Amino acid sequence: MNNARANPIAKSLARAGHEGQTMPPLPADPRPMTLRESEIRRFARARYGLRGTLRLHRASLGTDLLRAPLNVMLSPVFLLLRLWALILRLLGARRAAAWLSQRKIFLTTDLARQLKSDLHGLFGALAAKGVAPDASAERIEAAIEAHAEARNAVAELTTSALVLLAGIALFRRATPGIVTLAEPLAHLRAQTQAIRDFALGDWAGGVWYGWFPAQHSLSELVLTGLALALLAALVTAFAGLLADPVQLWAGIHQRRLMRMMARLDRNRPEPALSGEHLLARLGDIGDLAASLWRGWR
Repeated sequence: MNNARANPIAKSLARAGHEGQTMPPLPADPRPMTLRESEIRRFARARYGLRGTLRLHRASLGTDLLRAPLNVMLSPVFLLLRLWALILRLLGARRAAAWLSQRKIFLTTDLARQLKSDLHGLFGALAAKGVAPDASAERIEAAIEAHAEARNAVAELTTSALVLLAGIALFRRATPGIVTLAEPLAHLRAQTQAIRDFALGDWAGGVWYGWFPAQHSLSELVLTGLALALLAALVTAFAGLLADPVQLWAGIHQRRLMRMMARLDRNRPEPALSGEHLLARLGDIGDLAASLWRGWR
């Protein structure tokens, strides 16, 4: 009696039984989607959790340290090609757009190979449980490639966030990228060197150059920018150690994987330019614009 009173469903069933009524049919069994979601959650925890991402990034300790800087430099080329592909698709030139979208710009890293292998394993596990998308091998491969590229773009965003925080902490100014951080660092280096070389000693040099700041040369600025770019590329190679657990905690990895599955279910192509890539490139544009603005002022 208490259970029926506490549970509305049980109470309705009891009343229907006493009155000889037929209960309405239950909703359709959502078991296939539940199985898919649970398998994706399991995969995300195993691959993008702290231990999983540590195992994944072991692959970056080899030749990826050389590929990472090149991939960062190739990012603007990737953006331009994807924008052209999007424009061509809007103009109706779908074949040309598809051809441009399929061009591989980035060098394939060992980390990306491992991630793609793991994603193929995810599709195999979904197929074994009968909940895999009904899509061709080519479309699945394209979806996996796009997922790996989006994760790389998030790594770049993480590096940009770290550069921004470094500029605020060191110089109390927003530095959205390497270009805006290179100028104050080059000035700091020139100022420190000038104080150290002052004829009357460091104390007098600090007073003198406090009133008359030293000026850095163009070569010092370029060398500082190159050094920062190399360091940022190396940080980007391992930025997933920070970004992956945060995205797992926020559910971003799971939602990204579910969107990929939904596109395959509906036979929709991968977007020409993912939101992650767009944000990363907007950060680069903002960095350049901020540098030009400060130089103009």
